[in-house]
Amino acid sequence: MTTTTPQPIVTPPGLAGVVVADTAVGDVRGDDGFFHYRQYDALDLARHVTFEDVWHLMVRGTLPDAAQARAWAAEVAAAAEPAEDVRRELTEVLRRFGGGDDPLVSLRTALSAYGALTGLRPLWDLDPEQRTADAVRVAAIVPWLVTAAHRLAQGEQPLAPRPELGVVGSYLWLLSGEEPREEHVRAISRYLCLTVDHGFNASTFTARVIASTGADLAACVVGGIGALSGPLHGGAPSRALDALDAIGTVDNAYPWALEQLRSGERVMGFGHAIYRGPDPRSELLRETVIELGGPTAELAVAAEAEVVRALAEHKPERVLRANVEYYAGVVMQSCGIPRSMFTPTFAVSRVVGWTAHVLEQAQQRKIIRPSSRYVGPPAPQPLP
Repeated sequence: MTTTTPQPIVTPPGLAGVVVADTAVGDVRGDDGFFHYRQYDALDLARHVTFEDVWHLMVRGTLPDAAQARAWAAEVAAAAEPAEDVRRELTEVLRRFGGGDDPLVSLRTALSAYGALTGLRPLWDLDPEQRTADAVRVAAIVPWLVTAAHRLAQGEQPLAPRPELGVVGSYLWLLSGEEPREEHVRAISRYLCLTVDHGFNASTFTARVIASTGADLAACVVGGIGALSGPLHGGAPSRALDALDAIGTVDNAYPWALEQLRSGERVMGFGHAIYRGPDPRSELLRETVIELGGPTAELAVAAEAEVVRALAEHKPERVLRANVEYYAGVVMQSCGIPRSMFTPTFAVSRVVGWTAHVLEQAQQRKIIRPSSRYVGPPAPQPLP
């Protein structure tokens, strides 16, 4: 009996349009301007339910009823702060090996240490219940880790979570040490709900590839964080806000955008790899920005139209609109989150999606192992 090696399939750059897995976690329909988490419209969820409810949906598969919501809140609260001995170790790790002014660097360092200190085991060796418990633990500790890194970099001590404020309110408390305002909790909750998951983006795919090897949950999430740290992925909200600073006034928005385009620079906060029209996340965040008000909010809304006009004139073959990053930075700044914490705040949300995908990937028990196409000099050649 003879076997043949399957012929490799050459895919487009960046795997654009290539389906690499089945998923029940959610989907993005770019042509329709629509995305969903499991069977629910993601915008409906962001408007009407809590971040905890969305988290339960992603990891447990259903929106919780009242009794489930209480049990879920208690489970998350129990995992939201490390035990005292682990806390001491992690604080020392953050002091010695953290990223200074970059809490995302600190997060991936500390989360790796957290996995070791708490004895997280390879997914391959765990049953589904154990994997889910680890998924909750890893996602729940991220708000404490990123805020502890930030506060230590500012010369302040990490704070203890306040479960009575909810996940979002507690996060804002951990960051600033101030009682969060209701409108800020509502705005950040919308943002976090909108960014939990978004198809097979770079960080989600990275986390799933690592999960396919059977590695532990912390390793999968650390890989996702590494992908998220790139400016073309999670680093865009602060850069979009930097663009608004450069614009300064509405009158300057159109000429600024034209200059960026003529010089070959990317206009951060506009365009998306999936959506061919408006990014639905941006639409809801624009509403949120208007509700929050303030000079930056007013500038952002007015400048958007001028930048879109410049993009339409310069690139008429493409429909380029504001994406989620454009308004995300305005929302976060309006709620008192410093720019160095924009991408870490994104990670607080996206870790929920990563862990949902990791749990799904772990069920398949098959390693992701694509091929490559060699394009170097012909081989073999004689040694010199």
